Amino acid sequence: MVMKKIIGLLHAALLALILAWMAPALGYAAGGGEVVLAHDLALDAKAAESNHVVLLVMFSRPNCAYCTQVLKEFLEPMQRNAEYRGKVIMRQIKAGSRARLRDFSGGMTTHGEFAQENGVGMVPAIHFFDSWGTPLAEPLVGLSTPDYYGGFLDQRIDEALAKVRGGKNKVSAPTP
Repeated sequence: MVMKKIIGLLHAALLALILAWMAPALGYAAGGGEVVLAHDLALDAKAAESNHVVLLVMFSRPNCAYCTQVLKEFLEPMQRNAEYRGKVIMRQIKAGSRARLRDFSGGMTTHGEFAQENGVGMVPAIHFFDSWGTPLAEPLVGLSTPDYYGGFLDQRIDEALAKVRGGKNKVSAPTP
């Protein structure tokens, strides 16, 4: 009887550890609302593929008031909403940063180089990728109309999600 209780406790502890370890890969930060910094897009892409969701990547810069506004008013509330957890995995890239990053192909780069490769000049910029790193919708750049921003964001998420779930993952990159 004592052995069964010990095994049950060990099983529960192991499950808790696995869930805590997988939370970032599934797009959930420890606080439940943060959009975590990207470290391994190849791993994130695998999680997105297995869950049939879109990988939403927000490009930001330190001290960018608009970036903070997008995070606090739109992305963090979405991150806490179970409906969006079934649609997107969110990651943040610090444009200009030398922070190390594993890209979609598994190669090593930096946040700044990845932003540059994706044509990010102005921030905030939100890009929508499939599990191969292919863009799925036109990026949402800047924050000129906060009143409509949530609608624009939902529209692009739904467009990208339809491509992921409809098998139409291959689209050409949008032109600026």
